[in-house]
Amino acid sequence: MPNINNLKKYKNIHMIGIGGVSMSGIAAILQNWGFNITGSDCSESEITEKLNKMGIQVTIGHNIDDVKNSDVVVYSAAIKQDDIEMLEAKKQGIPTIERADFLGELTRCYKDTICVSGTHGKTTTTSMISLCFIEAMKSPSIQVGAFLKQLNGNYYVGNSDHFIIEACEYVESFLKFSPKAEVILNIDNDHLDYFKTFENVKKAFIKYVKLLPSDGILVANADDKNCLELKKYTDSNFITYSINNKNANFYAENITFNNDGFAKFNVYYNKEFFDTFELSVPGIHNVSNALACISLCNAYNIDKNYIKSALLKFTGAHRRFEFKGKIDNKASVYDDYGHHPTEIIATAKSLKNKKFNESWVIFQPHTYSRTKNLLDEFANALLNFDNIIVLDIYAARENNIYGITSEDLANKIKSLGKNAKYISDFEQCVSFVKNNVKENDIVLTLGAGTVTKIGPMLTK
Repeated sequence: MPNINNLKKYKNIHMIGIGGVSMSGIAAILQNWGFNITGSDCSESEITEKLNKMGIQVTIGHNIDDVKNSDVVVYSAAIKQDDIEMLEAKKQGIPTIERADFLGELTRCYKDTICVSGTHGKTTTTSMISLCFIEAMKSPSIQVGAFLKQLNGNYYVGNSDHFIIEACEYVESFLKFSPKAEVILNIDNDHLDYFKTFENVKKAFIKYVKLLPSDGILVANADDKNCLELKKYTDSNFITYSINNKNANFYAENITFNNDGFAKFNVYYNKEFFDTFELSVPGIHNVSNALACISLCNAYNIDKNYIKSALLKFTGAHRRFEFKGKIDNKASVYDDYGHHPTEIIATAKSLKNKKFNESWVIFQPHTYSRTKNLLDEFANALLNFDNIIVLDIYAARENNIYGITSEDLANKIKSLGKNAKYISDFEQCVSFVKNNVKENDIVLTLGAGTVTKIGPMLTK
């Protein structure tokens, strides 16, 4: 069982932004350990409803009384210091802890925290590993960045020393954790609003692997040279996986795809045949994610039959190439979270393994800084689709100090020789698509913002 002595000074814990994916998982774990949890969020959601059903009192809006009655206030990164509840906590002299710092405290309660990181694929790979541990009856606690139907949520409270979490590099929050094992999927140029340069991204990952103990485990992608270089910075057991490099510890061969784009492949371990695996999620990038999972689970002596069974059952996390329905029985609609050029290319490639007539993408850029920094890369990535629609940029945490618009992206695509439509209004976008899709077309809604609303509008 986890050792919670360092948290016992906090009997009553109030959480601002409790409806967040990570915050809700922390709340469930704490409640299971007997802490009294209250929370607030700006809007109702599936997550806040679920927390209420579990007996965690969630206020939509603010609750000053819950703050006054707490021993500590945990807040998500999106909460500003002048938030009413934050100001009340300071007035009352109640300590406040940011989510990543508090999650770091949780990782130190477990003897074995497994952190999954990398610019792309964290949620999928965390999900795959989690399901393998559950299949092998290891009773892990889990925090994953999306709704996973096998967990009926985005977290799982187990009773072992294993804690499986996504570890995000944004604002270097993963440096707050105490991992025993790390999986690093890739290192790409993202979050440049914080890091400024790709060199700084790489330096953050170097600091991160130095957190591992000498008896720890580092699983790294041998198809990414920046991942391979991390071996120099740790004494822990270094395990590699690859699709292209037969010198990796684990590599895949004879990869074939069925009509749904799901892969079947042979895995070799130190050049010896290991086993044949089948997936129920599309795309070559998911073969790579599965290899990361297989490498880590083998290091934990999980029987390969459990791994095979769990991977076959995994049909994808919420918003990862998720089927949403059909438009008038003609075109299939999928939804995906991809909001970086590398992710868009991976999604486009997995589309190519499916059978269809023409492809459509409805893309909502996420943050002005990312759109500005990666404008050319976004334009080139979107060329992989037959029909391209660009929605307004989703601001998230930013103001537009970058002088960038979605029209700039549409014009960039046009300059590369392909038509792209900029449509700001969702209703107009939906009617345009409905009037123009043909039999057996595939429509993909893509992005990390409110683009999720378009799929249900198309299919109803």
